Amino acid sequence: MDGTEGNAGQPAPADRSHRSSVSSVGARAADVLVYLADDKMVPLAVENLPSLSAHELHRAVREVLQLPDIALDAFALWLASPLLEVQLKPKHQPYKLGRQWPELLLRFTDAPDDDVAMDEPSLQFRRNVFFPKRRELQIRDEEVLRLLYEEAKGNVLAARYPCDVEDCEALGALVCRVQLGPYQPGQPTACALREKLDSFLPAHLCKRGHGLFAALRGRSTKAGTGEQGLLDAFRRVKETASGDSEPEASLSPYYRAYLLKCHELPFYGCAFFHGEIDKPAQGFLHRGGRKPVSVAISLEGVHVIDSREKHVLLGLRFQELSWDHTSPEEEESVLWLEFDGDNEGTPVNKLLKIYSKQAELMSSLIEYCIELNQVATEPAAPQESASGPTLAPGPSPSPTQRPQLRRQGSVVCSRIQHLSTIDYVEEGEQIKRVKPKRTTSFFSRQLSLSQGSYTVVRPTDSLEQG
Repeated sequence: MDGTEGNAGQPAPADRSHRSSVSSVGARAADVLVYLADDKMVPLAVENLPSLSAHELHRAVREVLQLPDIALDAFALWLASPLLEVQLKPKHQPYKLGRQWPELLLRFTDAPDDDVAMDEPSLQFRRNVFFPKRRELQIRDEEVLRLLYEEAKGNVLAARYPCDVEDCEALGALVCRVQLGPYQPGQPTACALREKLDSFLPAHLCKRGHGLFAALRGRSTKAGTGEQGLLDAFRRVKETASGDSEPEASLSPYYRAYLLKCHELPFYGCAFFHGEIDKPAQGFLHRGGRKPVSVAISLEGVHVIDSREKHVLLGLRFQELSWDHTSPEEEESVLWLEFDGDNEGTPVNKLLKIYSKQAELMSSLIEYCIELNQVATEPAAPQESASGPTLAPGPSPSPTQRPQLRRQGSVVCSRIQHLSTIDYVEEGEQIKRVKPKRTTSFFSRQLSLSQGSYTVVRPTDSLEQG
C-alpha cells in the first residue's frame, strides 16, 4: 500500500486492544463485527469475505443501521488498532489488508516486534476525513448526527481535540443535556456530575487535588473548578423546540449544537498521525532532544499538536505552507513543513522537521486534500444557528483572512516560539540562514500563490514590508 491508498495515523485513544472484527473465517462465510464510535458492534454475516470490498461492507452497515444516503459520504470504514489506523478506500479489501497488517506496522510505525506480533486491527465505521463540514450542517437524520456526535465527543474527552476550559465546559454541558435530560433546579445534579465527571470533561480537568499540597490548600479551594464550571454551563443550556420533521423528544438539536461547537476547532475531522520534532536547545550545553507530536491533517490545513501538553504548536492552512518528505531510503523518514515567519523582525522562511515513519502518508494526504479543494465547486451552505443550546457562530472569515482569536493563550493558537525551526533565505544559488531577503520557496510543492496568503519577499522589498 502506498501513501495514496489510505490515510494512516495514530490510533484513537479508546482502549480497543486486541479486539477482532472477524470471528470466524470459512471457505465461503464469515461473521464480521464492525465497531461504531460508541463501541457498539454491528454484526454482519457475509459471503466470500476475502474478496469483499470496503464499499460492499459499508453498504451492509448502512442497511443494518437504516442510514440515509448521506451516510455514504459522511462515513468511511477504518482498519484500526492501538498501533495504527487506516481509512479505507471503497476498492480496498479489508480482509486482505488485515492479513497484511504486520507489514503495515513495520512500515509505518516504530512498534517493537512483540507488539507487532500481538496487534490485531478492528473494522470501524467512522467519520470520513474528506467529508466537508459545510455538508455536515445539512444533515437532518438523528442517527447520523448521533454517530458524528459520539465520535467528536470521544475525541474531546480523550483530549485528542485540544480545547480550552471554557469550550470543554460548554461541550460537556451539552453531553449532560443528552445524558441527564434538562437541568432541573433543586435536583441532585451536582452529585450526578461528580460521579460521572469523566463522561463530560477530559481527564485532565477531572483531577482533584490530593496529597500534602491539597491538604494545605484545604477543602474550600478550587479543587472542584471543573465540576462547578460544568454545572454552571449546564444551567445555561436552553431548551429548544424540535424541528418540524423531528419528534418532540428528539436530541438532534443538541447533537447538532455539539458538532457546530466542534466546528470551531481547526482540527475537527482530521486524520491524526504520530511524529516527533526537535526540542529547542536549552541550557548551557544546548541540549535538545525530541518531543512527541500529533500531526492533524484535514481539508483545511495542517496542525502540529503537542502530545503531552495538549495544545497546538503550529497551525497552517494549505495556502500558508509548502511541504515535502524524505523517504527512509534517502535518510530518516521526515515530513518538512515550510512557512513564513520572522527572526528578530527579519522576514524568513521557516522549516519544521517532523520525524515520522508516516511522512509519506502525510505528504500524500496533504496533496490529495489540496486537489479536493481545487476541484470543489459547490457554494458554501449557509451555517444554521444552533438556537437554544449554543450561540450562533459569527461570520465566516474570507479565504485569505485568519479568523480572529477568541482569547489569549488559547490551546488552539500556534506556539511557534516553542518550535525548533530552520530559518533561511535564498540568495542566488545559495541557501543562507537568517538573511533579510528571500526570492523563492525551498520546496516546489505548494498551493498556487494566487490562491492564498503564502508569499515570498522580493529583493526590492524593504525589511519593514516583511
